[in-house]
Amino acid sequence: MQTISFFNLSLLLIPLIFIWYYYYKWTNDKFEILISTIRMILQLILIGYLLIFIFEEKNNLIGIFIISFMIAVSSWISLRNTIDKSLKHYLQIFIAISIAGLINLILIIGFVLDLETIYEPRYVIPIAGMIFANTMNALSLAIERFEKEIQRDIEYEKARSIAFKACMIPQINALLAVGLVSLPGMMTGQILSGVDPLIAVRYQIMIMAMVISSAGISTIIYFLLKKDTK
Repeated sequence: MQTISFFNLSLLLIPLIFIWYYYYKWTNDKFEILISTIRMILQLILIGYLLIFIFEEKNNLIGIFIISFMIAVSSWISLRNTIDKSLKHYLQIFIAISIAGLINLILIIGFVLDLETIYEPRYVIPIAGMIFANTMNALSLAIERFEKEIQRDIEYEKARSIAFKACMIPQINALLAVGLVSLPGMMTGQILSGVDPLIAVRYQIMIMAMVISSAGISTIIYFLLKKDTK
């Protein structure tokens, strides 16, 4: 693959500066995008070095720790923009993300990919990252929309329906657009690295199914838990 120089990579800051200006102008928040961008760069550089060690050290306990850390952090990020920031609410989110994510991860690692060992870091860590990040985003949208509807005195079942539909819009749009509007990240990356497009397609189908399943299951579990405690 073509190696991207740091200078060429820095050119992507140009549209980010444009977005930052209007984000600050319209929201009066001049730090969120700056901090998020700096964190993104530092976190990715750090994880790049860390992945070298993780891929070489095939220790099951390290794998369990990493996946648990992903779940804990994604649950915390999902809680960040909610009104209810209680420990009880965090645990509801944590359970929803854990169950939805682990169901899909075990299905893919144990059955779809049919790996020789259940913990192969080069597969498990990137796939787990995609699963939990997607689950986090979908659940965040669902909770935020649900809380807004409840504030408007919408009844629980109606608010849940609106929130569930809203959080699934990006997932369903992605299914409808793939191959016609977009070539998603994993498929594009494999094609750029020289993988046969028809093989890359199979992996992308796996990812797309995983994305909508993890989003839907986590939201369903969250609202089932919410109903029992509302």
